[in-house]
Amino acid sequence: MSVPALAPDGIAAVVVTYRSASTIDDCLQRLRAADGVVQIRVVENDSRDGTLAIVQRHAAADPRLRFIANPDNPGFGAACNQGARACDAPWIAFINPDCLPAPDALARLRAHAQAVAGEALLGADLVDEAGTPDGAARRRDPDFGAMLLAASTRALDVAVDPAQPLQPVEAVSGALMLLPRALFERIHGFDEGYRLHAEDLDLCRRARRAGAYVGVANDVRVVHVRGVSSRSRPLFVEWHKHRGLARYFRKFEAPRRGLPVRAGVYAMIWLRFPFAVLRAVARAIVP
Repeated sequence: MSVPALAPDGIAAVVVTYRSASTIDDCLQRLRAADGVVQIRVVENDSRDGTLAIVQRHAAADPRLRFIANPDNPGFGAACNQGARACDAPWIAFINPDCLPAPDALARLRAHAQAVAGEALLGADLVDEAGTPDGAARRRDPDFGAMLLAASTRALDVAVDPAQPLQPVEAVSGALMLLPRALFERIHGFDEGYRLHAEDLDLCRRARRAGAYVGVANDVRVVHVRGVSSRSRPLFVEWHKHRGLARYFRKFEAPRRGLPVRAGVYAMIWLRFPFAVLRAVARAIVP
């Protein structure tokens, strides 16, 4: 199979893997069959569970697919940036290895983005294998003052508006997002100061600041098998999730908050941490 000429609207699919052996084969099969995908870049973060062997098999069969095998795990955002630098297609789709897009999903996302006046960063209607919606597909920016009152982060989720095929939101899930390369480079990609979690909120906020439209294509449904890699390391995942929230607050919200609110937010984040770990461990033990 020869490498196709780079289309003027071609899509590069960037996948970051970590302990993803259970889903990466299906994910890559789907990306290789996807409309509009001219490049596939897999950044492998030292999984040691057979993931790399599966990626190598796909790379041997399809010249569009190349991979980077990291000797350690530099984090999700850093790996996404590696993948973006390793390709040059005009559109970039960041896709989790546990996302299973239909053949036309990415092309339809691109068509939505092309119809928007100006630049756009778009997500899809994410559901699990049973069809249950993923609330993270549509989110507001975190309101840390409201979180202090509600003692919860669940208010981030935004209800789907079925009347809007393309629904504007403040943030979409990093499990699947598509945007033009020009926008990604202009806002300097993902902030590598996050290890995992909250970097998608950060990217969406900076995209909006740069004048881009952020939204969800409600008519593009993609199955997202959530938590495949995170279940094996609940303490690690929860630590970096809470660290990411603290970084996000410090970067975007703390400068405009008074000292009592800043102290209260940091206390809320870290007081929630042990309870979040216990819940994550329980979920890992009882499927």
